[in-house]
Amino acid sequence: METPENDSGRVADAPAQNWVDAHAPAFARPYLRLGRFDRPIGTWLLLLPCFWGLGLAVAADPAGGSLFDLWIALGCIIGAFLMRGAGCTWNDITDRDIDAQVARTRSRPLPSGQVSVKKALVWMGAQVAVSALILLSFNGFTIGLGIAALLPVAVYPFAKRFTWWPQVFLGVAFNWGALLAWAAHWGSLSLASVLLYLAGIAWTLFYDTIYAHQDRDDDALIGVKSTARLFGAATKKWLLGFQVLAVMLMALAVIVALVPLRQPVPLAVALLAPWGFGMHLMWQLKRLDINDGDTCLHLFRSNRDAGLIASALLGLSALL
Repeated sequence: METPENDSGRVADAPAQNWVDAHAPAFARPYLRLGRFDRPIGTWLLLLPCFWGLGLAVAADPAGGSLFDLWIALGCIIGAFLMRGAGCTWNDITDRDIDAQVARTRSRPLPSGQVSVKKALVWMGAQVAVSALILLSFNGFTIGLGIAALLPVAVYPFAKRFTWWPQVFLGVAFNWGALLAWAAHWGSLSLASVLLYLAGIAWTLFYDTIYAHQDRDDDALIGVKSTARLFGAATKKWLLGFQVLAVMLMALAVIVALVPLRQPVPLAVALLAPWGFGMHLMWQLKRLDINDGDTCLHLFRSNRDAGLIASALLGLSALL
C-alpha cells in the first residue's frame, strides 16, 4: 500500500536538502526517488564515460567536431538521466525484498511502500520510451549498440546473487556510453573506444567497491555478494590495482586514437586526462577507511570529480 502524499518519505542516503525533497511536487517525489533523481551521483557516473567517448572521438577525427556532436552531448545528458532512472527502477523492483532487510535501503520507495510494483514498471517504461526517441536520432550502428545495452542493465540486479563480482556487471552497463558516444560520432567502434570502455569498467570496480563497503555487514547477513565482502581487509591493494589498470587503459586509448594524427599538443593534453584522473583516485585511496560508512559514501560521490577531470582534458584536446 502506498504512503500518503504528505509523508516525507526521504531516502536514508539521499543528500540533505536535495531538490526532490525540497522542491518537487509531493505526488512526484516517490517516482523521482525511485529513479534516484534525489541522488545525482549515479547519473554523473553514467554520463561521464559518454563525455570521454565523445571527447576522444572528436579529438581523433582530422575533420574535428560538428554541430551534430553538440546534439550527441545533449542526447547523452538527457539519456543518462532517463536511463539511470530506468535502471534504478528496475534494480529496485528486483531487489525490493533485499532492500527491505538493509538499513541504508529499506527507506527506498518500493520497500517502504511509497510506490507499487505496477506503477514502478509504468514509470520505468516511460523513461525507456523517451530514451529510445533520443537513440533513434543517431546512426543505425549506434541504435543497435543502444539496444544491446539493455542486456547488461537487465542482468546487473541479479549478479550479486550468483557472483562475488557484481561490480563487473555494473561496469559493463554503466560505461556503455563510452562506446555509444564514439559510435554516434564515427558510426563504428575502434580499438581506442574499446580500451576507453575497459578503463571505465576498471574505474567502476574501484568506486563501487568503496560504495559496497557501506552495506558489507548487512550483505553478509542476508547472503548478498560483492567485491567489498570478497576483498575485505585487502580492499586497498585491490583498489590500487584497479586504479593502475584504469589509468593505463585510458592512456592506451588516447595513444591509439591520437598518435596517428601526429599532432603533439592535442596528444599531450589528452594524456593529462589519465594522469589527472589517476591522481584523484590516489587521493581517494589515501583517505579511504572501509569501516567508516560516511567516508565511503563521500569518496564514492567524489568520483564525479575524477571523471570530470578526464572529461575536461579530453574535451580540451578535441578543441585544439
